[in-house]
Amino acid sequence: METKEKFKDFVKHNPILLKHVKEGKMNWQQFYEIYDLYGEDKEAWKDYLQNNIPKQNNFDLSNLIKGLDLDGIQNGVTSLQRVLSLLQDMSNNKTSNQNSYRPRPIYKHFDD
Repeated sequence: METKEKFKDFVKHNPILLKHVKEGKMNWQQFYEIYDLYGEDKEAWKDYLQNNIPKQNNFDLSNLIKGLDLDGIQNGVTSLQRVLSLLQDMSNNKTSNQNSYRPRPIYKHFDD
């Protein structure tokens, strides 16, 4: 049972193994057998733990800007400004309506 728990922790620390299982290249039984025989030996796991995605250390702002739809962003900002203006107008009308109301004295009738 102890090996099984250690294997679970090993998988949690190496989520790339899940990718191999989802792609059908390996299954959990095969991974467990490797773990049972070799443990966490890097040589035994080197084929499965390699991340084939190259890491980029530089943040390229120009590539980010190229993918943006500036007209769409402008339209969104304009729409948001309209909504905020409408809400502000509604809020101002509500407060002005509340201030203009004066209750009629109880002893007065409608025709007085």
